[in-house]
Amino acid sequence: MAESTVTVREARAHLADHINRAEEGTPTVITRNGVPVAAVVPIEDFDALEEAADVLLARQAEAVLAQGGPTVTMAELLADLFAEPSEDAA
Repeated sequence: MAESTVTVREARAHLADHINRAEEGTPTVITRNGVPVAAVVPIEDFDALEEAADVLLARQAEAVLAQGGPTVTMAELLADLFAEPSEDAA
C-alpha cells in the first residue's frame, strides 16, 4: 500500500482511519501549510527506526572510543545534562 498525505485538519477529523491504515501497514504523512510535519506509521516501522537509531549511536560511540576519545561516568553525564548553563554558553 502507498502512503497517504493529509493536512493536520484532515488527520484530526479522521485520526481513527489513519490509525487503522497504520495497523494495516500504510503510513500517513501529515502536513501543515504543505510541509510534512508528522507521520502515523505502523508500530513495526517505528520500532525498526528506534532500533536503527540505537545501533547508529552505538557505532558512533565505539568509533569515538577506538580513536581514544574521552569517556565519562553516568554520574558525570547526568551532572552535565542537569547543570545550570554557564554564561559562556549563553
